[in-house]
Amino acid sequence: MAKTEGPPPVPLLRQKCPNCGKNATLDFRPFCSKRCADVDLGRWLNEDYRIAGDEAVSNEESFDEGDH
Repeated sequence: MAKTEGPPPVPLLRQKCPNCGKNATLDFRPFCSKRCADVDLGRWLNEDYRIAGDEAVSNEESFDEGDH
């Protein structure tokens, strides 16, 4: 792993990373590192996170149910 230049990330007090539970940092808030932020992004892209709701209705179904 390549080492980055510059000061180390500043930890935030009382805020934990939602992935691993370590202290979150100002640079990657609400995560502790770029790795945890990337893991979370991958979960969104794989559709591991979903918002509950009614199933989508296709255009054909809504046309069949509507007034003609």
